[in-house]
Amino acid sequence: MTKNNQKTSVSALMGATVVDAKGATFGHVREFAVAPLVDAAHIHGLVLKLASSNRRARPSLVPIADFLLTPSGGLQLRDTAHPESLPNDDSYLLLERDLLDQQIIDVDGHKVVRVNDVDLVWEHCDESGRENGDALSLRIAEVEVGMRGAVRRLLKGLPKEPLNRLSARFGANCIPWDFVDLIDRDPARRVRLKIEQDRLSKMHPSDIADILEELAPAERQALFISLDEEVAAEALEEVKPKMQQSLIESLDSEQIAGIVEEMDPGAAADLLSELPDERSEAILEEMDPEERQDVEDLLEFSGNSAAGRMTTEYVALPATAAVDQAIKALRDFEGDIETITDIYLLDEEGRIAGLIPLVQLVLAKPNVSLSDLPQGHLVSCNVDANGRKVAELFDKYNLRSLPVIDHERRLVGVVHAEQVIALLRASH
Repeated sequence: MTKNNQKTSVSALMGATVVDAKGATFGHVREFAVAPLVDAAHIHGLVLKLASSNRRARPSLVPIADFLLTPSGGLQLRDTAHPESLPNDDSYLLLERDLLDQQIIDVDGHKVVRVNDVDLVWEHCDESGRENGDALSLRIAEVEVGMRGAVRRLLKGLPKEPLNRLSARFGANCIPWDFVDLIDRDPARRVRLKIEQDRLSKMHPSDIADILEELAPAERQALFISLDEEVAAEALEEVKPKMQQSLIESLDSEQIAGIVEEMDPGAAADLLSELPDERSEAILEEMDPEERQDVEDLLEFSGNSAAGRMTTEYVALPATAAVDQAIKALRDFEGDIETITDIYLLDEEGRIAGLIPLVQLVLAKPNVSLSDLPQGHLVSCNVDANGRKVAELFDKYNLRSLPVIDHERRLVGVVHAEQVIALLRASH
């Protein structure tokens, strides 16, 4: 028996013959049992269909430590092996039943993929788990989500060498098992996968939205409710209105309010405007007063108007303010700082008097007055300007943002380029 680690896979071992200590056929491999709460990184045991049993007999579970590898790579039971009946409960995750053909999330690839095979590694260790002992273990290395795994499963039963040569023609497309964190199965025996929150939070909201749209409803809901409120809010802003309603329909008003408070006020208003009045009012009642007021103000405007597309999260200061005051305002800003491209200057009546591009703040000294800095070209629109007019202004002046003013030229909001793009996409 060699002590070198040997690679194999679920498709390669499925149906493999297992012999007893005397070399007689004992049974055939039918499943791979994992005990997630004990050790999610290794196969606990192989489920065998016994050669001598009738069709109604329950399969036997044999711990991996009870196996030996023959020189040819076959499976043989130790003479001390003690097969036991496979429990009827959900004590074990069964790889063929519960994982193969299931959809999982490829965080690095930002997509939903289907599991075609699972790569395994035979290892030898001692009783403490150190390598090169006499005990046998079967480590789960990675899941195959590409054509190589699909070919293996499709052609399983062919001789090992020709099958390996054929599957090797296809590049490996795998997800390390370390990235697959198993949690409880739902009644449909589907495996849901929990992705570490820090990995999800680093993904772009659009990528999370794409993943949500690719998942089946149960998995989509499971993923969405696992997100923290800030990440859920960003993802919700990126999906279509019908999908938004689907994602929040099972949540209570307090849960939704927590997410809506993290959304851009304009996006939050768009979401609530699509809900029944009773549902929308219940969510608003659960929101903090300040955030609720911002959203309620925006709900009064037509969705196709500049006011209906604007956000009330922007940075505006008196024209007499200094650069260091502007820097402090940016540090204290609680909205999406990545959307801020300009600082708006207001006169004593709150009317817009100019704008300072952020780059000018970087180049200026702290005690310089904002009004003394080079100003950007000021283009604005009225609250009731329609979406077409807003889009024309962005196109004509190559804008990154557009201040929205009321009939007395007071600044009431800002439309960003992303809102215009969303408006144009919705109109096509």
